[in-house]
Amino acid sequence: MTILIERNNNGVAHIRLNRPDVHNAFNEQMISDLTVAFADIEKCPDTRVVILSGNGKSFSAGADLEWMRKAAEYTYEENVIDAQKLSYMLKSLYKLKQLTIASLHGSIMGGGLGLAACSDIVIADKSSRFAFSEVKLGLIPATISPFVLDAIGPRHAKRYFQTGEIFDSERALQMGLISEIVDDDQDRSRLVGEILKQVEMNAPGAMSDAKQLAHDFAYRAIDDELRLHSAQRIAKARTMDEAKEGISAFLEKRKPGWVNDV
Repeated sequence: MTILIERNNNGVAHIRLNRPDVHNAFNEQMISDLTVAFADIEKCPDTRVVILSGNGKSFSAGADLEWMRKAAEYTYEENVIDAQKLSYMLKSLYKLKQLTIASLHGSIMGGGLGLAACSDIVIADKSSRFAFSEVKLGLIPATISPFVLDAIGPRHAKRYFQTGEIFDSERALQMGLISEIVDDDQDRSRLVGEILKQVEMNAPGAMSDAKQLAHDFAYRAIDDELRLHSAQRIAKARTMDEAKEGISAFLEKRKPGWVNDV
């Protein structure tokens, strides 16, 4: 199995990349397996959080060289189809309605950086190392670039896409590629536990709608149309059962009903 999936009773799905012998390098099968996993999770109402991690020494060191060697023999049309599969998988993660947390360690390159850029929260070990190293192979980080640009902006991307240089967790944090730096596994478990504790108190439908709000309104001009759309979103939210239960619970000084479900 290229990935391992664990689900627990508190609404968390944990996906582990499972090609440790090649530092979890991407190949066709892993891309397919991740695509299927994200599609299944998207349809699962009981799953509220998705955690991504990698078995072995690295989260993901990019593309499998054997896969790249084979792709070099493809026609242009075959390469377009092949690249679109990776793009679709990344989009599936990026648009996933659940909260997504990427837990990084070791080397993170290529598609691994794509997974990080597509996740809502990214936690990395202080010893992690990152690189857009495609140019060193005569390639470019094209398929992951829309998601990476969304995360770090064009100025950082122009530098690191072209130099292929290795950078550390502190630099990744400064440019917005990651959210938090941890010292060790114990520190990671503590931080993830704190995030999950926060999520337990939140209305699951509202979380999903809030994430969609960020997708839909990002980078748009604050004009009359956008302000109307924002008013329509809150008007709809106020009429939902979750909001009625949440407000009642607050006024009655009790936990809302969804807390008992996680």
